[in-house]
Amino acid sequence: MNKVSKLAALGVAALVLGGCGTIGSWRVKTPNVCQDLTVSIYFERDSAAITREAQAVLRGAGDLARGCTLGQVDVTGLADSVGDPAVNLALSQKRADAVRKAVSRLGFSTVNFDVAAVGERGAVTASGADRPLRRRTDVTFHLSR
Repeated sequence: MNKVSKLAALGVAALVLGGCGTIGSWRVKTPNVCQDLTVSIYFERDSAAITREAQAVLRGAGDLARGCTLGQVDVTGLADSVGDPAVNLALSQKRADAVRKAVSRLGFSTVNFDVAAVGERGAVTASGADRPLRRRTDVTFHLSR
């Protein structure tokens, strides 16, 4: 990498880290990062245990939310279509509750939570095909400046 490329890379990094800046007569501004953010937390079959990977995803989302106004967190637990529908509904509720607790432990305990469980509803299409990756909880952070 030549000297000019290194300086350009350093300038871009400074702009990104600083939020905005100028290069010559150009003004560069990073986009508003305080926008709604949705992440999915995946679970092992028949489990509501938060994995290390899921904890890392939630920590990352929490880090992005810091510095923003967090109005509400929506947590929706889902399940696949294997097994008894009542058991799947209960499992999706356990998953949603586990994620709510994990988000609260990140320092968001005073935030309003909307927690829902849909079980296997939507896990099978109208044509009868199974939808994969339903062993999850979807989490939406409603962010603003």
